[in-house]
Amino acid sequence: MGLMQLLRRLSELRKPTRKLRILLLGLDNAGKTTILKVIAKETQDKDQVEPTRGFNIKSVNSSGFRLDVWDIGGQRALRPYWKNYFEETDILIYVVDSADPGRLEESRVQLDELLVEDKLTGVPLLVFANKQDLGMALKADDISNDMKLTELTDRRWQIQPCSAKTEEGIADGIDWVLKSVKASSKN
Repeated sequence: MGLMQLLRRLSELRKPTRKLRILLLGLDNAGKTTILKVIAKETQDKDQVEPTRGFNIKSVNSSGFRLDVWDIGGQRALRPYWKNYFEETDILIYVVDSADPGRLEESRVQLDELLVEDKLTGVPLLVFANKQDLGMALKADDISNDMKLTELTDRRWQIQPCSAKTEEGIADGIDWVLKSVKASSKN
C-alpha cells in the first residue's frame, strides 16, 4: 500500500460516521451562544458574545459524529420562528439561566411549547442549567422540579449543571448526547 492510499484510509477513519442535527434553544441571555462557542472550541472570544439576532451554526466532529449545532436567538420576537428549525432535529438542547429564577416560569412555558411540537416528538432533551458558577444559581435538581422535567415520559432527557464561562459540565452534557444517540440507534 502506497503512502497516498494509507493517508486516504486514515482520513476516512477520522471522518464522522453519523451526522447529528442539534437544536440549541432557550430564552435570551441564557448562555446559548457561549455554550456553542465552548462546544466548537472557540473559547478565545467567549467573553465577547453579542445577543444572537437570528441564528448561528457550528459543525463539530466528536466521537465519530458530526454535530451540526443550530443556536437560535431566544428573544421574545424571535421565538415564533423557532418552529422553522425543527425539521430533522436529532437532539434538543435547552439552556436555562440558573441565576435568573424570575424567568424560570417563562422558560418552563417555552420548553413545554417545544415538547408538544410534532416535529420534536420523542427527540432526546438535554437541559443545560447554565451559570452554576454564580452564587445565586439554582441547583439543577430544583430547576428540574420547577420545570416538571421529572414528568417527561415520552423521551430521554437529562439536566446537566454547567457554566459556559468556566466550561464546567459542557463536555458531560455532550457526552450524554452522544451516549443517548448511540443507545437509541441500538434499539
